[in-house]
Amino acid sequence: MTGSKNLKIIQRLLKRLFNNLLNLFLVNKSILFFSEGLSFLLKNKKKIREWIIFSVQLEKKEPGDINYIFCNDEYLHNLNIKYLNHDTYTDIITFNYSENTCEISGEIYISIERVKENAQKYKATFPEELYRVMIHGVLHLLGYKDKTRIDAQIMRDKEDYYLSLLPKFIA
Repeated sequence: MTGSKNLKIIQRLLKRLFNNLLNLFLVNKSILFFSEGLSFLLKNKKKIREWIIFSVQLEKKEPGDINYIFCNDEYLHNLNIKYLNHDTYTDIITFNYSENTCEISGEIYISIERVKENAQKYKATFPEELYRVMIHGVLHLLGYKDKTRIDAQIMRDKEDYYLSLLPKFIA
């Protein structure tokens, strides 16, 4: 066999091994996607789940039940008033239901309208901004805050890092 044939065989075996390892990590992980108040279909769900799981595990945690609920501005605004006593529009609200320090669980509500507006405002594509907000919610479940300037910068740096890994999952 030539060197290039051997390399291709090794690459295929490594890819198969990587996929098998990913499948092992995905067992009993429940990351689900829903919509409320609008019709929205997330593309690449399986790959996004893999990215989220990988990101959580890099933070030395395990993902438990994580529900993403994509909604409109009014739906999220009403949640913001009802549960947080904030009469403002926002792009995301995260409810942390984690019961232990090793596993994260919660609900992440995302306003698709707000994400679209923010994508234009920050000169990003809609998917780029959506993925940023999605990982932002996960970072909140992991315990990161964004209320102070320093915490917000740490959060932004983490978002940028995990977004840089996304192309490895979504080709």
